[in-house]
Amino acid sequence: MAYKDPENTLVMETTKGRVVIEMRPDLAPGHVARIKELAREGAYDGVVFHRVIDGFMAQTGDVRYGKQGSASFSPGRAGMGGSDKPDLKAEFSSANHGRGACSMARSQNPNSANSQFFICFDDASFLNKQYTVWGQVIEGMENVDQIKRGEPVRDPDSIVSVKVAADAA
Repeated sequence: MAYKDPENTLVMETTKGRVVIEMRPDLAPGHVARIKELAREGAYDGVVFHRVIDGFMAQTGDVRYGKQGSASFSPGRAGMGGSDKPDLKAEFSSANHGRGACSMARSQNPNSANSQFFICFDDASFLNKQYTVWGQVIEGMENVDQIKRGEPVRDPDSIVSVKVAADAA
């Protein structure tokens, strides 16, 4: 499939189906660069959706504790880790955390985003200007809607693979 900007399009295969995300380097250049770097390393492949709240969001991206099959995989700790890369400086914007928005998870420290991210199921505009929006689901939101819920999730769904569309050709 041809995408408008393949270098800034993520194709994520999940256990529920394909999800395509249009990345927004205009809003969050540092975060988009990190997502692409981790995707190109295969870091997200096999990572579980560890926190999924109905009507709110599905969170994933803990490449340290949430990656199935890795030596450090720990379902009980999924959500507490990041990657071996340094944390990112916040890139907050007025972009809306609406349905399909992709945003970085972080701790209380605004500059603590690393590899974890979430996809909004519904409007979460109360997060605007407090979390970094880096993309928008443009295809496959019905698959995101089917991700198994829970905090933590028992027998969670996961990312099968993530590719930058420009590399998938």
